[in-house]
Amino acid sequence: MRLFFLTILTLFAFAANSVLNRAALAVGGLDPMTLAVIRLSSGAVALCILCLILKKSIPFRDPLRIGGTLGLGLYILGFSLAHQSLDAGLGALILFGVVQLTMFVGALVLREPVPFVRWVGAALAFSGLVWLLWPSGDFHLSLPHAALMVLGGIGWGLYSLIGRDVPEPFGASAANFVICSVLFIVLLAVMPDGNRNAISQTGAILGILSGAITSGLGYALWYAILPRLGASVAAVSQLTVPIIAMAGGMAFLGEALTLRFVFASLFVLGGIALSILWPLYNAKKTQA
Repeated sequence: MRLFFLTILTLFAFAANSVLNRAALAVGGLDPMTLAVIRLSSGAVALCILCLILKKSIPFRDPLRIGGTLGLGLYILGFSLAHQSLDAGLGALILFGVVQLTMFVGALVLREPVPFVRWVGAALAFSGLVWLLWPSGDFHLSLPHAALMVLGGIGWGLYSLIGRDVPEPFGASAANFVICSVLFIVLLAVMPDGNRNAISQTGAILGILSGAITSGLGYALWYAILPRLGASVAAVSQLTVPIIAMAGGMAFLGEALTLRFVFASLFVLGGIALSILWPLYNAKKTQA
């Protein structure tokens, strides 16, 4: 039961992170790369302070650091740059579709048992997301930005798979954020000034909240629960994030509640329940 509540808390943190990022861009006026630097830097500071309080070491030289930093960096870079010219709903579909594929393939490579019904449930849940998030009317798909979102999805999938083997989640997360923040500060410094917006107080506050709490602490908590979830369950559970994020947008950003959202959400949640709960029910039935 404790794992269930920690997983729900983490998924809510991911969804809140999405809402904060959208608000920082739309309301705070930040450009994507500046927001990425604020997120990573504030996350690094928060996690380092937490490690000092908990007396945890920060393993910069751990062999997993290369993969963890690469995965986090690819995700932040692809996610940040793709949103410049990619519809938000279509971007979420690409991101979560690629994350699902990456983590399910990872589960197979790692020889994790994946029941057939989990594949079916994941497919149903993702179909619900397609129904919910597919843009209405004509839309333009920028292939370079779609490719960047694919890169971001691969990065997050790899970051999550690597988290299954991390012995100390807070120290590992701190090291990942510190290294990535330095790399992104350098990247932002060499970018043309025309690609940057002035940093507003609102944008900075939203970015810091996103980085320190929903990104930094949220990702560290994700690393803490991943070894107990398994790759395929972790992949499927993340399909709830767009639903929670859209509900948060309705609650805090004044977005409209629609019947499409209600029925598509039920479809997504039903697919997730089938994917995760049915194998557990069968396992208990077999043991009985």
